[in-house]
Amino acid sequence: MNWDQVEGNWKQFTGQAQSKWGKLTDDEVAQAEGDRERLEGLIQERYGDSKEEVRRQVDEWLDNL
Repeated sequence: MNWDQVEGNWKQFTGQAQSKWGKLTDDEVAQAEGDRERLEGLIQERYGDSKEEVRRQVDEWLDNL
């Protein structure tokens, strides 16, 4: 699956994103609106991980969808 598919169907993936990154609120996940950079930024803020680590996590999540 590629990010364009996720972005186009974001509402379908919000629950899975919420499960993966439980510290994010429903509002934060919805606020990302399928924008990968925005999602990564929110994850960075909540978890304090590096940009590279967050990108790796998002890539891994995408591979498992």
